[in-house]
Amino acid sequence: MEFVRTPGHRFTGLPGFPFEPRWVDLPDGLRMHYVDEGPARAETVLLVHGQPTWSYLYRAVVAGLAGRGLRAVAPDLVGFGRSDKPVSRTAHSVPAHVDWLALFCESLGLDGVTLVVQDWGGPFGLALLHARPGTVRRVVAANTVLHTAGAELEGRLTWACHAGPDGTVTVAQELLDYQRLTQELCPLRPSLFVQGATTSALPDEVLAAYDAPFPDEVSCAGPRQLPLLMGLTPSSACARLNRRTWAELERFEGPFVTAFSDGDPATRGWDDVLQRMVPGGREQEHTTITGAGHFLQEDKGHELAGVVADLVDRTGGT
Repeated sequence: MEFVRTPGHRFTGLPGFPFEPRWVDLPDGLRMHYVDEGPARAETVLLVHGQPTWSYLYRAVVAGLAGRGLRAVAPDLVGFGRSDKPVSRTAHSVPAHVDWLALFCESLGLDGVTLVVQDWGGPFGLALLHARPGTVRRVVAANTVLHTAGAELEGRLTWACHAGPDGTVTVAQELLDYQRLTQELCPLRPSLFVQGATTSALPDEVLAAYDAPFPDEVSCAGPRQLPLLMGLTPSSACARLNRRTWAELERFEGPFVTAFSDGDPATRGWDDVLQRMVPGGREQEHTTITGAGHFLQEDKGHELAGVVADLVDRTGGT
């Protein structure tokens, strides 16, 4: 597999990100970067980001969790952050990303973790329930989706995506516009999407940190391709994967909490869907994080860390 590796100097002196880089070797010579902070033998929290971000997004969450005595592990998805970047867009399939994440967890021996997912972290991270059973003990779902284009989703989502009785599929224009922007914007600058989906005015040096992994177009195959793979039709690979994940979630009895923000129309409604469908979420204390956008880790990272740590505390963690 042909891939590129972003030069290390691009990651020097990033604000609020003092963490030592760590690596896991995957098949095909790929290397996957991750952050690992907090006591090594403490309860482990696995933080999975989405598109077009990387582990930098979780820096305040990592610090908050480590400060509460938890181990915080935040990988960069293949094609993102400091991880290697396959140059072929076809390499970035949904099953491939699930496999890479499962191999990452296997390499580190991660079992019984508290899984935190946001954006594409949901489809990839929650798929661990069937891709690597035993990995996940608890879940905190934050501003994520599991698109299947199912007819039962009609009227439940702010950004619609559902099939009709005649076989047509209704998709919100905003979803299609987002796909279009990720293809038309040249050069691709993740910072524009991050700033556009946060409530905070981010400093220039923070915005530059989101662009750091992508110095040229050849490194952008991952963030270009993933938006085209959303499960916006029932027969898409992503929708098929998500249906399998839903089947696991409908049997998941572990503690399951939603912590969506109040300022993200792209995922609004999914928190209610998840709360009603997942048995482990029916007796939990769900929360809405106010004053935050889609990338709530930027706007309210310490608050999200508190939600995660409180869940571990009250459900038998250290």
